[in-house]
Amino acid sequence: MIESSEIQTAGGCACGAIRYAFSGKPLVTFNCHCRACQRATGSTSSSILSVPKASFRLMRGQPRQFVTTGDSGGKVQRHFCADCGSPVFSLLTSYSDITAVVAASLDDPSWHRPMADLFTANAQPWDNMDPALPKFAATFPG
Repeated sequence: MIESSEIQTAGGCACGAIRYAFSGKPLVTFNCHCRACQRATGSTSSSILSVPKASFRLMRGQPRQFVTTGDSGGKVQRHFCADCGSPVFSLLTSYSDITAVVAASLDDPSWHRPMADLFTANAQPWDNMDPALPKFAATFPG
């Protein structure tokens, strides 16, 4: 359980039916350019904050789920609002101890700073990635 004295970050879907909170700082932040994220967002990428699964709490609502296969070959359980369709968070089979929060679903996404661009091998030619960010054809090395 998240202690009331801990700093929390909150977010949710566009209509407010789904609400979540997590405590602490993200473990890693990135833009994912894989085809599954492109399809899920309808855009060039998905901007993600990976947070410890133990710090993430669903506060309101019950998101719908859809399982896709990411470019890594791992299963991605995407959670979204059944009412407004907003993507909110994902669970990845290859990283069972994290929750991948969609940065745009944060109440205040202005502080989010991606650390890198991942799966750039599948980026679209019209994608204008930040040239200052490190680029990885697949995932982070190692």
